[in-house]
Amino acid sequence: MTEQVSADPAPRRLSYVGFAIIVVAYLAIIQLGGRVAQAVFDSGDGFTTTRDVLVNMWIPLGAAVVFTYAVIAWLGWGRPVLREERRLRQWTWAVPIILAVCILLAINYAGLADKGIGFVLALLVATQFVGWGEEGMFRGVGVTILREHGLTEGKVALWSSIVFGSVHLTNALGSGGQAVPQAIVVTFAGYFFYLIRRASGGNALNSVLHGLFDFSLISCTAIVVDQELYLGAIAGILAYVIIAILVIIGRKRLEPAAATDVPSRS
Repeated sequence: MTEQVSADPAPRRLSYVGFAIIVVAYLAIIQLGGRVAQAVFDSGDGFTTTRDVLVNMWIPLGAAVVFTYAVIAWLGWGRPVLREERRLRQWTWAVPIILAVCILLAINYAGLADKGIGFVLALLVATQFVGWGEEGMFRGVGVTILREHGLTEGKVALWSSIVFGSVHLTNALGSGGQAVPQAIVVTFAGYFFYLIRRASGGNALNSVLHGLFDFSLISCTAIVVDQELYLGAIAGILAYVIIAILVIIGRKRLEPAAATDVPSRS
């Protein structure tokens, strides 16, 4: 009798140090890659033209996305990264719905129309690179490694969000002290995207919404509207406030009735 051998390689184990090295490499690709692209193509550091978006965003962010999913493939973590088995209660679908509505309200349609279709498409793709790259790295690899090390889902949510917020402190290289409040805000965003992952049953919806949220924020900043505050930006702030209130009220009803906060790995 011939023994059947599985064609799928066994998933690799990853230590916290290994994850830290992967995250540092990911950040280096974005930060250093962006500067190299600017020097090679003689581009500025803004996003005012289609060429700026292609050079300053597509090149480093596209490379980071390729790196992220190459790491996932190498680890053999495609299934746990992309699929979510630990679903939340149905009411938590309110989180992505609220975020989607606020995105639609925040987008500066008139300002983008003035920029032209080429700029809009370039920015849309670039922000999807952000969404799929960051969600793949932090809600994908990050959540998976924390579960593999036996943390409870509460701690998985907490630490994956803190790590996500902390890495944005590297933005201090370009924005100085503004990176600190940004990192705090991003930590909360990380928790919301974690909830979307668990509500939707995978890592796709949170990736798409993450990219669209960034798209809406960029469209209503000085990058597009010539240093004038666009009122639609308030919708982005409201998204955080409304979702935070909703989660605080329903925090004891997140998990299915049969679920308990036990270690993620038996």
